[in-house]
Amino acid sequence: MRKRVLVLAALGAVAAVLLAVPAQTAPQAAERYIVVLKDGADAEGLSRAHGARYGLEVGFVYGHALSGYSAVVPAARVAALQADEDVQFLSPDNEVTITAQTLPTGTNRIEADNSSAMSGNGSGSVNIAVAVIDTGIDVAHPDLNVVGGKNCSNGRSFDDGNGHGTHVAGTIAAKDDAQGVVGVVPGASLYAVRVLNNAGSGSTSSVVCGIDWVAANAAATGIKVANMSLGGSGSDDGNCGNSNNDAQHKAICNAVAKGVTFVVAAGNSAVDFKGSVPAAYDEVLTVTAMADFNGQPGGGAAATCRSDIDDTFADFSNFATLASDQAHTIAAPGVCILSTWKKGGYNTISGTSMASPNMAGTAALCIATGNCTGSVATIVQKLRSDAASYNTANTGYGFAGDPIRPASGKYFGYLTTADIY
Repeated sequence: MRKRVLVLAALGAVAAVLLAVPAQTAPQAAERYIVVLKDGADAEGLSRAHGARYGLEVGFVYGHALSGYSAVVPAARVAALQADEDVQFLSPDNEVTITAQTLPTGTNRIEADNSSAMSGNGSGSVNIAVAVIDTGIDVAHPDLNVVGGKNCSNGRSFDDGNGHGTHVAGTIAAKDDAQGVVGVVPGASLYAVRVLNNAGSGSTSSVVCGIDWVAANAAATGIKVANMSLGGSGSDDGNCGNSNNDAQHKAICNAVAKGVTFVVAAGNSAVDFKGSVPAAYDEVLTVTAMADFNGQPGGGAAATCRSDIDDTFADFSNFATLASDQAHTIAAPGVCILSTWKKGGYNTISGTSMASPNMAGTAALCIATGNCTGSVATIVQKLRSDAASYNTANTGYGFAGDPIRPASGKYFGYLTTADIY
């Protein structure tokens, strides 16, 4: 039986929680695995050879973010496969499910409307590509510039039958065209990397398939940012998954090495995200959620789609306590966010899934304008440093719970800003 993982889903119109998934442990017999091969191994050839030798049912084959393949392994052959001279480790293949022109309050709150990307007349688009690793994107949505993608879920289309991925995509890059909504980097090229089906269900192997596709195509497509509003339980071993047999971590590390900045949701369980992945990985930029109901600083606005307090940390948002986690944490609006939806529609939902694309759009904007250069680690720290400086210089911009007005024992990070890009 597959174990379930969760995409950090929307709260409100689409309710979701972070589903508990067992942390990375020694593989159990009769389960699905991701077989991680030693670096440089011929994944295609070995997947066929191992399939015949060990009686495997091989699924995805990976050759970019990592060398390996997914497979169903007969119980009696698990130990032999794990001991094979070409195998680095076996990683459990867990199941994954979703967690979820008006100027949206989130886009307004981080002052993206004041950035260089907003033409004000509906013309132009930002020249950058962003991958949305999610339920797909509505490829026919008139407010989105979907230029390609990959389906690692059921079927062949990377179109979105759920809505979650389309909502994420709209917050990032809905067109500035006087219709619908506008995103943080309007009109940017979007790649729909579908790793979950219409019910919002998938697996670790499908997520790794998506990461592998991004790693393989980043240079050719110009993908610089990937958003992952998903997660499950686990931890950062400080060794890119090589110590605790975490294939997803290894894949992200290798994709980061190819220049892709991964922006991920912190989770919706109001707990320390040190036990959630990919949020806990040091190589990503982890986004917590704050509540804003009118797009303006200062607080006092009445709640709209759900109960929360204006200009405070969202009551569902995960947070950091460890210094190592605080070093890659930042905040963005994630409550009652209006964005695009499947079948050409629009929807208002909440969650750190909605905060993450506000930050992903900001990261893409910073890169596109030449303000963020260098390694991914340098870009992550530039974004965090800029947010800290902006919040410090503009008193009252942030929220109750940020480092200026901290919540005891909970670190949410500074509120990002797009104004300076």
